Amino acid sequence: MLSVSNVTMRYGSKVLFEDVSVSFVPGRRYGLTGPNGSGKTTFMKILTGELDAQKGSVVRPRKFGVLRQDQFAFDAYRVIDTVIMGNRGLWAALEERDRIYDKSDLSDADGMRLGELEGTIGDEDGYTAESDAAVLLDGLDIPEEFHERKMGEMQGGQKVRVLLAQALFGKPEALLLDEPTNYLDLESIHWLQDFLHGYDGTLIAISHDRHFLNSVTTHTADIDYETIIVYTGGYDDMVMAKTQIRSTLESQNAQREKKIAQLNDFIARFAAGTRSTQVTSRRKEVERLQTNDLARSNIARPYIRFDQTRPSGKHVLEFKHITKLYGDHKVLDGFTANVLRGERICLMGRNGAGKTTLLKSLLANYPGLADKDFALDSGAVFWGHEAQIGYFPQDVGATIEHGLTVAEWLHRWNPAAHVEDIRGILGQMLFSGEEGDKQTKALSGGEQARLAFCKLILTKPNFLIFDEPTNHLDLEAINALNIALQRYEGTVLLVTHDHDLIDEVATRLWVFKEEGIEDFQAPYAEWKGKHN
Repeated sequence: MLSVSNVTMRYGSKVLFEDVSVSFVPGRRYGLTGPNGSGKTTFMKILTGELDAQKGSVVRPRKFGVLRQDQFAFDAYRVIDTVIMGNRGLWAALEERDRIYDKSDLSDADGMRLGELEGTIGDEDGYTAESDAAVLLDGLDIPEEFHERKMGEMQGGQKVRVLLAQALFGKPEALLLDEPTNYLDLESIHWLQDFLHGYDGTLIAISHDRHFLNSVTTHTADIDYETIIVYTGGYDDMVMAKTQIRSTLESQNAQREKKIAQLNDFIARFAAGTRSTQVTSRRKEVERLQTNDLARSNIARPYIRFDQTRPSGKHVLEFKHITKLYGDHKVLDGFTANVLRGERICLMGRNGAGKTTLLKSLLANYPGLADKDFALDSGAVFWGHEAQIGYFPQDVGATIEHGLTVAEWLHRWNPAAHVEDIRGILGQMLFSGEEGDKQTKALSGGEQARLAFCKLILTKPNFLIFDEPTNHLDLEAINALNIALQRYEGTVLLVTHDHDLIDEVATRLWVFKEEGIEDFQAPYAEWKGKHN
């Protein structure tokens, strides 16, 4: 059993949660939700023991797995060993056994200790540990040729998958996963979903992937109103239940306030008259009905709307025989396509398949957006009449100049815009009041992403190109982006591993495979039906 009792955490005057008592039941899969800054990661660290609560207690199972966020902590170890370290007791026994065997002379005590260690290793399935770890790695797209390599040789996305295998290793009674889908491609996310469906322990997962939460979780632990409330069902079920509960409370409060106003009116009119008994009765009724202030939700919903200054021509983009090599590795091999105004194209495929490379290829000659260190090997790109590009790169923070306030940086993209317009757009994206005066160098990843959206809202391009825009967004912002892209009348190229964005936004797919790029001119549901 994993549970907390009367746990409180606050930073200064900001209360994250207070006197929280929650039990996480074996066999259930919980999504831990709440906007950025609500305390999700803090609560997860309290559960794992990395952080002590300011008040309260935590009960943990003997064996639990945690998705580690430090990608560099295991750089000196083999990939296969890093996974086995997920079973801390087994790994400690293996290391101690090796140290004893390294001795030149073994004492009787060493021999007895070896017997104890072999018993522990057997109990923990240590004799099949490498093959069990290999199965997990293969499922997460880390093929056998990488298993003997050092973690320091692996790329960032590969490291995340290895650390995920580490958390899953050793049949833990509880799994605590903080953003497990980060840096995973759609195929790996689907594998993880299937794996977790078969997990019979307690699962707690923080994720900004709505489809993942709806697919995997049986319950939702939501951090809001300075507490944690557990709802039955996935993310969408929680939102519906939470909205209904809040609406009911607000309706009840409104009815009470109306009744109190009527009673107070009676008291004011007859307090000095002969109806003192009735006045006294109504005063008592007012005391009984007195409304409690409803706690304020910490959820903040951005409003995103992408407009166009003017539409592009019908044929907005054409490119022929795009080819790009990195050394001897051919990433793009003669891809050719035409894009019509209003199409929304999602680029799908494994990490490293060439999706970002294709975007850079299309922008290679576009003024102001070309990467100066990038050049096409062959091919031609033709942008159509009146095509105006708005680009959201994967490293969006690198595009935001330091030494300016948020408002100053945004104003530079349209000096003719009124200050009120700038402040209005910033307010839409949750930079309210004094936050517009915040220095750009102090922005978090999520704030950088929201400021980049402000630029696209202000400049009103007719062709939007997004490369992994959801990496630092919370669920509210991702949902707002989803709706905005569906309503946008211009053209969209979108690289994402977010299932719902692909399913609900795309009208066409470019699917990156080993044998080349499939140009599928229909939505994701049709592609999935064809390939199942």
